[in-house]
Amino acid sequence: TKLNEQKLENIRQSVETNLKTIQEENSKKLEEMRATVDEKLQSTLEKRIGESFTQVSERLEAVHKGLGEMQKLAGEVGNLKNVLSNIKTRGIMGEIQLENIIEQILTSEQYEKNVRIEGRESVEFAIKLPGKDEGVVFLPIDSKFPLMEYERLCEALEQADKELVKACGDSFEASVKLRAKEIKEKYICPPKTTEFAIMFVPIEGLYAEILRRPGLFDYLQGQLKVVVSGPSTLSAILNSIQMGFKTLAVEKKAGEVWNLLSAVKTGMGKFMVELTKTKSHLDDAYSSIDRAVKETNKIDKKLKDVEALPTTEAEKILSAGEGEIEDSSES
Repeated sequence: TKLNEQKLENIRQSVETNLKTIQEENSKKLEEMRATVDEKLQSTLEKRIGESFTQVSERLEAVHKGLGEMQKLAGEVGNLKNVLSNIKTRGIMGEIQLENIIEQILTSEQYEKNVRIEGRESVEFAIKLPGKDEGVVFLPIDSKFPLMEYERLCEALEQADKELVKACGDSFEASVKLRAKEIKEKYICPPKTTEFAIMFVPIEGLYAEILRRPGLFDYLQGQLKVVVSGPSTLSAILNSIQMGFKTLAVEKKAGEVWNLLSAVKTGMGKFMVELTKTKSHLDDAYSSIDRAVKETNKIDKKLKDVEALPTTEAEKILSAGEGEIEDSSES
């Protein structure tokens, strides 16, 4: 019994020793694993944080740059607004845009710039249309830019203030009518000009607003004889005029071609007379040749029984005969 107890004690001590050793080794391994994990985690965390800070810095820099560009753009917009708020500058810009459109479609011979008609104020541009007796009728085109009234109306529409919208709309219509009336009084002068003129507005939105106002376009065209046109509409009008110019040119050229054909016809008549005379002369010559051939055939028939000499002897005799004829002629 004691022996068994001793063996059990030894086994217990051995197991405890082994367990302690295993525990120590496990603790050591766990510590090493923890250190490795901590190291990896620290490294990854530092890397991620570093990358995040880099991205944040780059984005902050981009935002800062964008703010700078926005400030610059805002300054430029402010400058543009200041420029556009100047009435004279707006007029120059509208005139430049109008000139660019006209230059792209018409030739320099088809329009004039700053034309003064019948002592009135000079109009910016006038299209030269064909008139009576090879004369010229001018179609006046003037640019107008009621920008301030249009901007106030747009701001009122954004605020959705009905009373303000109505007031700004009435002001806008009055401004457009005033400018159209100026064009009528200054530039329309039949028969030197057409009975109507064109008012060019350089912004499509402004032109669309004029069309949107009930009765405004009809009043301008019917009462004031002024046709309002935006950039795209003016291009269409000028293209139609250019087609008219080409049609007139074709008709004029057709007349010239007809005159040329008439002259050619007259020349052909004379040529036919000469050709007939030449044919008559040729017919006479042919008849003479035909008669000579017939006489030759008759002589040949009469000489049919005469023996022909060899060619060499015949040439000698003929040559001698020619010499005798020459001697007799000289004497």
